[in-house]
Amino acid sequence: MNETLRYLAGVAGPSGFGSNSTADQVTQDCPCLFPSQLTAIITGATSGIGAETARVLAKRGVRLVIPARDIKKGAELKKRVQKESPHAEIFLLEMDLSSLASIKRFCSEFFSLGLPLNILINNAGRFSQKLELSEDKVEMTFATNYMGHYFLTEMLLEKMIETADQTGIEGRIVNVSSVIHSWVKRDGFRFNHMLNPVSYNGTRAYAQTKLANVLHAKEIASQLKARNARVTINAVHPGIVKTGIIREHKGFITDSLFFLVSKLLKTTSQGASTTCYVVLSQQINGVSGKYFSDCNEKNCSSLANDESLGRMLWMQTRALIHRRLCQSTS
Repeated sequence: MNETLRYLAGVAGPSGFGSNSTADQVTQDCPCLFPSQLTAIITGATSGIGAETARVLAKRGVRLVIPARDIKKGAELKKRVQKESPHAEIFLLEMDLSSLASIKRFCSEFFSLGLPLNILINNAGRFSQKLELSEDKVEMTFATNYMGHYFLTEMLLEKMIETADQTGIEGRIVNVSSVIHSWVKRDGFRFNHMLNPVSYNGTRAYAQTKLANVLHAKEIASQLKARNARVTINAVHPGIVKTGIIREHKGFITDSLFFLVSKLLKTTSQGASTTCYVVLSQQINGVSGKYFSDCNEKNCSSLANDESLGRMLWMQTRALIHRRLCQSTS
């Protein structure tokens, strides 16, 4: 109850920020802290908190690379951002997160630009009411929210490590998760069932991917630490924000609960604040494998802290991607 009251009141935590803090506020003093321009890739940046994250980072002088499934929407975002920040450098590249082949093409095009890479924000999210399969024959929510981000991170990680070594600036990865990850129980988190469930439930599928996002962050953090790499990765809960995900998530918020939930909804700028804080704040230098909410480190579920589960998920996903890529070239 105390935590709920603190949330509603917007009481600041140890970082100096809280649930009412906006992305503009948490990044106000960040630009002067970096000796050179940063480059960020942001998935899901054409709408919602991704678009607000892009706007604020561009305002702070960060070069943006926007992967977009719909290039027209990407162009509209670029126009909006540059209207506020005329000198913002923004690159638009086509990418469909549900397609491994599309992710490979995006990465190849990005590498050809010869840009450094300081920040990767795995923000895009999908919620589907009915069972759909990607071109790689994987359940679409799993493919988009988790597997696509896993593969994108794997493809870009060496570039981030190289950039950090060359510039001396810590690279940062953020996986946008959700408090809904804590709804998943151990017996409901089975890899093969998530790939192609016999009985599909949209809310369950969404929650499973958000748990997978946290487990992925913790496993990659462990691997980066073992390599002494100057790259960190953390998971964030943006809060409940009135975006497209919420509007499509009938059943996630029932009519009887909507009034209560509406009191907890954040603005888009408040929702983007934790992501912006984690990628730019110098307060968390070296912090990796953690879970943040309201711009402060918080506890995640016990299942999300299961190192053996995270390692197994990472290995299973890697093997699956390898099989799918081999099949596509045979």
